Amino acid sequence: MKKQVTSYVLIRYHFPKHVKIKAKKDVPYEIRLAARLTLDELVFKLNKSQLEKQINQAIDDHDQHSFAELSKQYAKYV
Repeated sequence: MKKQVTSYVLIRYHFPKHVKIKAKKDVPYEIRLAARLTLDELVFKLNKSQLEKQINQAIDDHDQHSFAELSKQYAKYV
């Protein structure tokens, strides 16, 4: 996995020359992993709830074709 680095550039304006100071801050692996897992869970729940709504709509509309397609997609979330 690539190492993600956040870079900052600080410029001192009170000197005649514009001196740039570069600082790098590494984001710890645990924080990146926790953020990725949280986002994955949120996207999973959102997609699952949207599929449930679409399945319920297909049931209400008596649309068997849409229901069959959406049920196949929903099987991945169970």
